[in-house]
Amino acid sequence: MGGYFAAALKEDCVFDVFYGTDYHSHLGTRRAGMAVLGKDGFNRAIHNIENSPFRTKFSHDVNDMEGQMGIGCISDYDPQPLIVRSHHGTFAIAAVGRINNTEEIVSEIFKNSQTHFLEMSGGDINKTELVASIINQKDNLIEGIQYAQSLIDGSMSLLLLTAKGIYCARDRYGRTPIIIGKKEEGFCAAFESFSFQKLGYSYYKELGPGEIDVMTADGIRVLADAGNKMRICTFLWTYYGYSPSVYEGVTVEGMRYRCGNYLAQRDDMTTDDIDIVAGVPDSGIAHAIGYSNESRIPYARPFIKYTPTWPRSFMPTMQSKRNLIAKMKLIPVQELIQDRRMILIDDSIVRGTQLRETTEFLYESGAKEVHVRPACPPIMFGCKYISFSRATSDMELIARRIIAQEEGENVDRVILDDYADPDSDRYHRMLDKMCEQMKFSSLKFARLDDIIKATGLPADRLCTYCWNGKE
Repeated sequence: MGGYFAAALKEDCVFDVFYGTDYHSHLGTRRAGMAVLGKDGFNRAIHNIENSPFRTKFSHDVNDMEGQMGIGCISDYDPQPLIVRSHHGTFAIAAVGRINNTEEIVSEIFKNSQTHFLEMSGGDINKTELVASIINQKDNLIEGIQYAQSLIDGSMSLLLLTAKGIYCARDRYGRTPIIIGKKEEGFCAAFESFSFQKLGYSYYKELGPGEIDVMTADGIRVLADAGNKMRICTFLWTYYGYSPSVYEGVTVEGMRYRCGNYLAQRDDMTTDDIDIVAGVPDSGIAHAIGYSNESRIPYARPFIKYTPTWPRSFMPTMQSKRNLIAKMKLIPVQELIQDRRMILIDDSIVRGTQLRETTEFLYESGAKEVHVRPACPPIMFGCKYISFSRATSDMELIARRIIAQEEGENVDRVILDDYADPDSDRYHRMLDKMCEQMKFSSLKFARLDDIIKATGLPADRLCTYCWNGKE
């Protein structure tokens, strides 16, 4: 995953790019960068943010930067923005998305040109460098961007900083957003809409799927119209998006309240059965409040997330360490746990490790019952579009491991569809096994039809691949 921010102003833009990019820190854990274009040309800084937040790492760089146009990026994987010199001129590029067919694209480029790529540690190619190389195969930037997006199996949204303006290109099916803000001094582009509010911008527009615009301090010009097919990632509302963000006119916080409402409506728990409703911080909280408001079961915070030195951007890349840090962050409030029967709502269950350990932690702290209610359906397929999960194989997903135990690893797609159906016997057997393995008092997931209803958008405008495998 990753996030981006860009600004084109009639005055210096460095302040806005610095803070606008920082507001995307929840979307990436490894690398961050800024590039600005001023009277002395391009100036860029890239830092590792695994053990220190964005603002700390870049606080000295911003004093040396100046320019009226700039872009910034938070990344889970690749160092960026990159500065590229080509027949298009010199430009800086930042990219967010996923490429599943890297080797095929590289082979095609080698066949048609004499280019080369710098290998990163581990032998990988920086995907942003690869995208730039694809763009450079064409005669102009617009054709190059469209060629890249047509060639990539996955998705890719882009920001290109040039002397003529900042090119903003949303991926072909709009899986990730690009939102434009406006103020008197100029314009900005962002992944998260809330990132520009405190910087004095107001909402201007949201790019459609496949749309390409060029942004200057004087205005926004559409270079390629939006396509008709939209598949924005629904998991952005469920988990990744920050609470005050708005995508396609739908707020993250509001969607989570409604999701919690629907989860409670399908449950049979009452105040006779349950003492409190709790949410796993941070993204489970709004779902839990929605459940509490609908069920009339009191909401409480039986553990508090320690954030002064452990924000999400500090999370290490090793899964074993991530699990340990996630456990270390949650501090119990003994008075609210002892002898309590509770509904515990998390945004999702992916591998199952963290939620199992959280539940064990609650029992060890004196909880009487822990009934788990994930705010989305079981994740059945690893994401192949924006890499919201670090899972490298579907067998890392707890739902698929349980299915493999029941059916073997080579499962027919028809059988997988049956497991994804919340009205099927196989689905309920899977939940029973999951509940038993994770030692929950009971387990019920939100239904996909309720998730879609909570967004208020048509089902054919949403990507739900991770839950039902449908593209």
